[in-house]
Amino acid sequence: MWVDTITQWLEALSIAPTAMTHLIVAVGLIAIIAIFTHLILHRLFRSVLEKFAGEKNTQRVLRRALFDKNLFKHLSFIIQALIIQAQAQHWLLDNPTVLMLINSVAQLWILLFSVLVFFALLDVLLELSYRSRVMKELPLRGIFQGLKLTAVILAIVLAISIMVGKSPVILFSGLGAMTAVLLLVFKDPLMGLVAGIQLSANKMLSVGDWLEMNRYGADGAVIDINLTTVKVQNWDNTITTIPTYALISDSFKNWRGMQESGGRRIMRSIHIDVSSVHFLSQEEIERLHKANLLTDYLAQRQNEIEAYNEQSDLDLSIPLNGRRLTNLGTFRAYLNNFIRNHPKIHHQMIMMVRQLEPTSDGIPIQIYAFTNTTGWVEYEAIQADIFDHVIAIVPEFGLRLHQTPTSYDVRQIKLNINETASS
Repeated sequence: MWVDTITQWLEALSIAPTAMTHLIVAVGLIAIIAIFTHLILHRLFRSVLEKFAGEKNTQRVLRRALFDKNLFKHLSFIIQALIIQAQAQHWLLDNPTVLMLINSVAQLWILLFSVLVFFALLDVLLELSYRSRVMKELPLRGIFQGLKLTAVILAIVLAISIMVGKSPVILFSGLGAMTAVLLLVFKDPLMGLVAGIQLSANKMLSVGDWLEMNRYGADGAVIDINLTTVKVQNWDNTITTIPTYALISDSFKNWRGMQESGGRRIMRSIHIDVSSVHFLSQEEIERLHKANLLTDYLAQRQNEIEAYNEQSDLDLSIPLNGRRLTNLGTFRAYLNNFIRNHPKIHHQMIMMVRQLEPTSDGIPIQIYAFTNTTGWVEYEAIQADIFDHVIAIVPEFGLRLHQTPTSYDVRQIKLNINETASS
């Protein structure tokens, strides 16, 4: 038996074989073997695995799982604790107190690093999910954080049961009375977990989406969805943090549909001065007939109007009778043909030029179309180029843009009045 072996060793060394010396020798053996095991696992095996994980035919995921996420390190400590516990069962049967102490410490050690191994596995799975298009859309970070929180709670209960020497079932039964307290303490994580599941199930939000939520001042790309918060990097590079459950209880705008459609909407108006609207004269019609975008329109409309007027046999000497071309209608027709022939407009989406209800600011003429790109910079450049051209060609139709009088206008009026009075 091992006690006889130790006694022989002690006698050979001229040491009295007492219970204390037996204990010291047993603990020393456990420590020596533990150190030896540590060196083998963390030096020899680690170098071999690092070499294998560094080979070209091995995916980088293996290296990140084993070393960058410390999975191998945590597993090694669990193996060491199991070896120490097995040695204690063999060397310390005559010292139940020390045996119980070492077993308890080893069990707590195994429990701690088991939780860390679980965390490392979740981190590896989360990183792998970012490589999958389908999995990337799921808020797995929040779900995994919920699993980590659950694992910590279970580990704490098991640790307490180990230290007090009671069955964990007794402790779990006692948690029923503390349910209300636990719900209050972990209210935000629980609400965030439920919100994350709803966001995932309904495909409401995922990392990379453009989110706009005015209540929280958020307008930018979602960079992180975790258990309790959603982080949004605004276009000015500031970070806005939103409670996850707020995305369920409040409304927000997700621009993902626009980004996936391949087109971004232009919906902008110019205001025409009402007093500049009139019927086109024959001279104006002939001049506008030279415009390539109006040739077919004017020819068709003139034929329709002439046929109608001849059929109705009306007195066309006054503008009240018959139908005539207006500069505003011709301007709308030009804009409609202009956007339909524009190379940066998405031709598979709706395009129209419409006249809105006149207001004190004039007659709004609105261009409603979609660009063939969703990039912000490109979109703004296309929109600006279109309206640069629109504003510049307004006078060609005998129209004027409405503009609220400025101080310059007032000074010009005053100057004209003074010149008239002096003359």
